[in-house]
Parts: sequence; C-alpha cells; structure tokens
Amino acid sequence: MQTTDKGQASVPSDGRGLRIGIVQARFNEGVTQALAQACLSELKAAGVEQITHVQVPGALEVATALQALAERGGFDALIALGCIIRGETYHFELVANESGAAVTRVALDYRLPIANAILTTEDLPQALARQDEKGRDAAKVAIEMARLLQSLAP
Repeated sequence: MQTTDKGQASVPSDGRGLRIGIVQARFNEGVTQALAQACLSELKAAGVEQITHVQVPGALEVATALQALAERGGFDALIALGCIIRGETYHFELVANESGAAVTRVALDYRLPIANAILTTEDLPQALARQDEKGRDAAKVAIEMARLLQSLAP
C-alpha cells in the first residue's frame, strides 16, 4: 500500500480482467453524464475492458437495474451513479434514503461490491464540484472491493 501526499493510503488500481457494471440515473443528466465519463475514464485507465453501462430514469430506479445485473451474474463489481439535489419538499430525503438503502441491500443480498456514487447535494454547484472526483472514486472503489472479495473467497 502506498500513501498519497495527503497522507492517505492509496491502493494500486489494477482492473485487468474485471467485469464491471454501471447503472447511471438520467435525472440531473448533466451531472450524471460527467460522473459516468469520469468513472469510465478511470476504469479504462485501470485496464478494465469489460464494462456494461445502462441508464435508468432516476435514483430510485438504480437499485432495480443493479439487481437485474447482479441476477444476470458474471460481474466482479457494480457502480451506482446518480444525482439528487435538495428541493423545497421532503422528497429529497425520501429519494436519498431509499435509493441508498436499496443499493446497499442489493450489494448485501448478492454479496457483490457496489460503489455508490449517487450524489446527494444541497444545490447544483455542490454537485458540479463533486461530479468528476466522485466518478473517479466510484471506479477505484469498485476495483478495490472486487479485488478484496476475490482475495477473501474460499
């Protein structure tokens, strides 16, 4: 394990041979497209060649598509991409909580790592400030967790 200039641990990303699935919500599409582009670039830079990328209407639909990919099988990790921006109603909390819980449930039910990069922000500028970094982070998390679970397999 290496450390970065910020003193944080960094794990080398070797995605060669991994099969990764991405589910991207279209709602707040400008942000989710940037998330997807950053994620795909990072995966390809790490050597991941087998990538399945699907889109769904919004964050609440992400878990259903993740579940379908998990049931299809053959994936080493999945990635959830979306953007939920606070509005004037309680709907933000409902969507943020339910989508997060559903993504976690799919990961646990299928014992499959899912990098959750569904942004939850107060406003569009916060989302724009996070879109590239969180897209890259999702790719790195997916690779790291896929490798970890491979090493823990009996």
